[in-house]
Amino acid sequence: MHWSPAKLLRVFLPFALGYFLSYLYRTVNAVIAPDLVNDLGLAPVDLGLLTSAYFLSFAAFQLPLGLLLDRFGPRRVEAGLLLFAALGAVLFGRAETLGGLLLGRALIGLGVSACLMAAFKAFVIWVPAERLPMANGVQMVSGGLGALMATVPVEAALQVTDWRMVFIGLGLLTLLAAAAVFFIVPEQPAAPSGESPRQQLRGIADIFASRFFWRLAPWAIIAQATYLAVLGLWSGPWLRDVAGYDRDAVANSLFLIALAMIVGYFSFGALAERLSRRGIKPLTVAVRGMSAFILVQGLLLVARPPLTIPLWLLFSGFGTAGILPYAVLAQHFPARLSGRATTALNLLVFVAAFVAQWGIGAIIGIWPETPAGGYDPAGYRAAFGLLVVLQVIAAGWFMSEPRTAPDQQKHD
Repeated sequence: MHWSPAKLLRVFLPFALGYFLSYLYRTVNAVIAPDLVNDLGLAPVDLGLLTSAYFLSFAAFQLPLGLLLDRFGPRRVEAGLLLFAALGAVLFGRAETLGGLLLGRALIGLGVSACLMAAFKAFVIWVPAERLPMANGVQMVSGGLGALMATVPVEAALQVTDWRMVFIGLGLLTLLAAAAVFFIVPEQPAAPSGESPRQQLRGIADIFASRFFWRLAPWAIIAQATYLAVLGLWSGPWLRDVAGYDRDAVANSLFLIALAMIVGYFSFGALAERLSRRGIKPLTVAVRGMSAFILVQGLLLVARPPLTIPLWLLFSGFGTAGILPYAVLAQHFPARLSGRATTALNLLVFVAAFVAQWGIGAIIGIWPETPAGGYDPAGYRAAFGLLVVLQVIAAGWFMSEPRTAPDQQKHD
């Protein structure tokens, strides 16, 4: 494999821009939620459904995406899909009804559905296998920067324009990202595998038949779904209704939370790579990080106000450990299946994130609004508490399974 720092930058930077936008789209509703509610009179369940439409369309395309990535390569697939995201952003910005917003949001989810998986596939092609956890972690940092942009900078933009123009501007930036991926990323050095459609589908079946996959997947799925659902929407309303923060304080807090996300992604990627050189597997690092994530969530349910921000920072930092299972699966399965292995997990993660984000809104909506017009803190505790219980169950399943699954092996 011939690679150089300059070529790796050509691979990394365009995909980083795409994932930056993907995460910005994913989390921006946490800041603009009050505007959406005021302009369209949305109930909590409507707000949850609208925001989670991104996850549903994102998830629906994951298995076809895995086939496309393994057959045509990440460059062409992501560049084409980003055009749908640009269209969705413009439609979202011009929509006047909930249905129009749902269509725009769903197109955005479809359009950015390759932004992470395409990068992971490109790294399998261009980056030495032992450096994959670090490469994946650095890619996730670009997503953290997108989440960062969705906080104070978006709130500042809303002081001079409205949320509609913000989305139209994002649509134009997404067109630029599509061009960058198509024209800057080098073509993959190896020819496509040449698998027939039947062989490609058999590869997906092999992944879903893997005992190793099903030992790890439930915990990774629920942990990532919780992380995406909460930070993508409900963290902002929680800070408003439970912590009692005003709008500026919410935006400033979300900015700090996004910083913690960046630190977490980079730290877990670097830690996994360093420890792997000492014989400690990335899976071990993932397990420790996801266990700490459960603990932090439990503390957040009962914490008093002085601990609010420290615990949210820990929530954001330890929640990033859920990205490590993607590298674990990419290393476990053959390189020709790497796109399908990671998108199989991503499919389940984003279906669960859709259910979690919508479900949190449905649970919160059971309680009547407070006199101040917010949501009852008891609704947040019930919804977040349910997610903690599900993660504990999934962790127990992981621990109860044999440490070495029968199908585990090292492939080329």
